[in-house]
Amino acid sequence: MNELGVERGMTRRRGGTGLQMAAEIWSRRKWLAILAFAVSLVALASGVKALPARWRATATVLVDREQVPEALVKPSMTGEAEVRLQTLSQKILSRARLGDLIDRFSLYPGLRARIPREALAEKMRRDIELEMRGVQPGAWRSTMVAFALSYSGGAPETVAEVTNALASFFIEENNRIGQRQASATSDLLKARLGEVKGQLEEQEQRLGEFRARHSGELPEQVGANLAVLDRLNSDLQRNRERQLHILYRRESAVERGEGGDGPEALAGRLAAKKRELSELRARYSEKYPDVIRLQAEIRALESRLEESAPASQEGEGGGASEARAEPSEEMRSLKAEETKLRNQIAAYQGRIETAPRTEQEIQQLTRDYQTTKELYESLLKKDEEARLQGRMEQQQMGEQFRILDPAVPPRVPVGPPRSRLYLLALAVSLAFAAGVVAVAEQADTSFHSVDDLREFSRVPVLASIPQIVTRADRRRRLLRFALGAAAALLMLVMIGGGSWYFAHDNEGLASLLSRGGS
Repeated sequence: MNELGVERGMTRRRGGTGLQMAAEIWSRRKWLAILAFAVSLVALASGVKALPARWRATATVLVDREQVPEALVKPSMTGEAEVRLQTLSQKILSRARLGDLIDRFSLYPGLRARIPREALAEKMRRDIELEMRGVQPGAWRSTMVAFALSYSGGAPETVAEVTNALASFFIEENNRIGQRQASATSDLLKARLGEVKGQLEEQEQRLGEFRARHSGELPEQVGANLAVLDRLNSDLQRNRERQLHILYRRESAVERGEGGDGPEALAGRLAAKKRELSELRARYSEKYPDVIRLQAEIRALESRLEESAPASQEGEGGGASEARAEPSEEMRSLKAEETKLRNQIAAYQGRIETAPRTEQEIQQLTRDYQTTKELYESLLKKDEEARLQGRMEQQQMGEQFRILDPAVPPRVPVGPPRSRLYLLALAVSLAFAAGVVAVAEQADTSFHSVDDLREFSRVPVLASIPQIVTRADRRRRLLRFALGAAAALLMLVMIGGGSWYFAHDNEGLASLLSRGGS
C-alpha cells in the first residue's frame, strides 16, 4: 500500500507546475503547516525569551614598575610579568578559591543542586577572562603595562562585585609573593653568609698561623734576609782578618825569640801553615793536593806542639808568656764569634732557600682566602640588596599591581543575542513546518482529484460524485475544528511552558549561546 501511495504521489507531482502543486498542497495542509510552525516557533521563542541575561563587568589592573632604579636595587620579582600573571591566575582560579567565591556571592543558584562542585568551579573558570595589554603590540617582545579582568554572570551588581574581588585577589597574591620571595632570599643569604663567614675566619686563622710559624721565611722577607746575610759575611771576613793578624803577631814574636824547635817556633810555623791553608781553601776545594798536604802538616805540627809544651817557665820568659796569653784569649773569642757567624749564615741561607716553597704554600692559602673573601663580599652585598627589597615590598615601592578602573555594574547585557536567536527560531520553524508537510504528503496515498486518478490508471473514469455535506456534517466539522484548535492551543501552552521552564535560569545554556553569538 505504501509503494502504491508513493507511486501515486510521484504521478501527481508529474502533473501541473510547481506553483500549482504548492497551492494544492497548501490548500490541503495549511492547518498542519500552521500548527507545526506555531509549535516550533512558540517552543523556540519562549525558550529564547526565558533565557537569563548575561552581564559582564571588567576591571583594569595597572602594573606599576619599580619606583627605585634597578641600578640601585635589583627587583625581587625577577620573572616576566606575563609569566608571573599566568602563575597568579593558576593560584587564584583554583578550585578552592573559586568555591569560596561561589559560596560568598551565592553564584549559580540554579546549577548548584544539579551539577557537582568541581563542575561548578570549572564553569566559573570559563566565565572569567584575562586579557594582557602591552605598550608595543607589534614589537618582537611586548611589555605588559596592564591587564583586563572580566567576569560574566546573571546579575549586574554581582558580576561587578565578583570582578573586583578577583582583582583584589590578584593584588594581594602579588604582594604576598613579592614579600615571600624577598624574605626567602634574605633567609637563604643569611644562612649562606654565616657559612662563608665561618670559612673565611678559619682560612684567615690558618693563614696567620702559617705566617707566624714561618716567620723569617716569607717571600716578602727575602730582601731583608739577603741584606743580613751580606752583613754576616762581612763580619765573618773581618773576623778572619783579625785572626790572621793575631797569627802574624804571634809569628813575629816567635821570630824575635830563640827560634829552633821550641813551642814558640812550632806555634809560629803552625800559624803560618794555617794562614796558607786558609788562602788555599778560599780558592780550591778540600780535595786539592796542596790543601790535603797542608792539612797533614798542620796535624803534625799540632802533635809536636802538644808534646813539646813546657811545664812552666818563669823569669825572663814571663813577659813573653803574657804576650802570648793575650793573643790566645782573643783568638778563642774570635773563634767563638766565627762559629756563631757561620751558624747565623747557615740559618739565613736556609731561610732564603726555603722561601720559594713557602711562597707556593702562601699563594695557595692566599688564593683560597681571597676567593672566600670575594664570595663573602658578594653575599654581603646581595644580603643588603635583599634587605632593601624586603623594605621596598613592605612599603610597596617595588613592582605592584594597582586597580586602574574598578568594575562597575554593566547597563547592557552581553548576551544572549536575542534578536539573532529570534531570527534563527523563525527560520527553524519554517523549515520544521515545511518538513512536516512534506512527510504528510509523502505518507498520503489517497487521490484528491479525477485528474490524479486518470493519470494513475488507464481505466476510464465514467463519473465523479461530489461530497455531499449536510448540516450535521458541518456541525461535526465545526466541533472537530474547535476541539482541534483547543487541543492545539493547549499543546502550544504546554510546549511554551516547558520550553520556558527549561530555559528559565539556565545559565549554562545562556552562557553557551552568548559565547556562540559573540
